[in-house]
Amino acid sequence: MNNKLKTSIFAGAIAIGALGMSGAAMAQVRLGINIGVPAPVYVAPQPVYAPPPPPVVYAPPPPVYAAAPVVVIGWHGDRYWDGRRYWNRNDWYRYHGGPHYDHRGY
Repeated sequence: MNNKLKTSIFAGAIAIGALGMSGAAMAQVRLGINIGVPAPVYVAPQPVYAPPPPPVVYAPPPPVYAAAPVVVIGWHGDRYWDGRRYWNRNDWYRYHGGPHYDHRGY
């Protein structure tokens, strides 16, 4: 290596060392003494105990009672209800026997 390169490396090392030493040179040591003043002390708060919440209970809904529809067996206008189906007059008389009416209902 030539002399110029060695000098540059040495100067760079000295510069880096000087920068590192300047931070250490600025370090300070401080000592504080409190006389008659108590130091702050942390005191934990007292624990609070609460009872557990009551259990959740799901009750079934109350039953609903509805009146059954009233079914009246017999004639309802021009139709007869026999408990299963409505019959018109011609069908009723044709099925059960009796006076036969024509399609006009007389």
